[in-house]
Amino acid sequence: MILCFDIGGSRIKAATSTGGTLTPLGDTPTPVHDFAAFTAAIAGFAKGIAPKAVAISIAGVVDPDTQSLRVANIPCADGRRLGPELETALGLPVLVLNDADCFAMAEAAQGAGQGHRNVFGVILGTGVGGGLVIDGRLVSGPGGYAGEWGHGPVARTQVEGVTLPEFACGCGLTGCIDAVCSARGIEKLHLALHGNESRSETILSLWQDGDAQATKTVMVWRAILAPPLAMILNTVGASIVPVGGGLSNVPALIALLDEAVRAMILRRTDRPLVVPALCRIEPGLIGAAAAAEVAFD
Repeated sequence: MILCFDIGGSRIKAATSTGGTLTPLGDTPTPVHDFAAFTAAIAGFAKGIAPKAVAISIAGVVDPDTQSLRVANIPCADGRRLGPELETALGLPVLVLNDADCFAMAEAAQGAGQGHRNVFGVILGTGVGGGLVIDGRLVSGPGGYAGEWGHGPVARTQVEGVTLPEFACGCGLTGCIDAVCSARGIEKLHLALHGNESRSETILSLWQDGDAQATKTVMVWRAILAPPLAMILNTVGASIVPVGGGLSNVPALIALLDEAVRAMILRRTDRPLVVPALCRIEPGLIGAAAAAEVAFD
């Protein structure tokens, strides 16, 4: 049995996983400013059960060398060696993972990536992120940033006959895919192209209805996003790309992106490559538990 958690800035969700089957244990508010209370909240779910390990999905980045965590929305845990500290408090092995990595692991284990050796899970939502799973194992790297393809000054500014600004990104760079092709990025593109402020949901709805301005925005979005994604796939050899995040709720948008990416990769295939994720419920819990099963086997 694995005791698994999906920890966000608002709530801690808990479950046990046995053989990949989740049993929810409920949730509790996240104590974001009190680490003792944070630890107690985790420990509370462990009472009365005997898991072999604890697995945590969290919206932060864990340095695999130092085990230190960077997490903006839970200040009491930021900068701490969360895994080792919880191991001491709980007396159990603890695995702490980035939530995008857990998403990728969930898709590889139980979602669209089943049966594929190399799975690149992509998040297209408030931000652009991802995780890489090869032969059932998460791929990490220096600083824990492997799979974070949304950052780097690679976004094209001359595309579809228009000139775009280099949008500033929260990471400190300009021209990142995260800044241009996330849900907020689509809104920035629409404003830059047409002078109209609209929510991404509205833009995509108008696009599906045939609106000319929204169609232009979506085509520019695809023209910026597809080339770097194709390059990533040529590099890592992924044979499936499950997509999660808010933009994945529009299957036609993912199909449009898939068409462009498949035309740009070296390996030719008629089978869909970039597809909506299948683990729509609790991917953080599923992925954390699956990764722990591998790590503590």
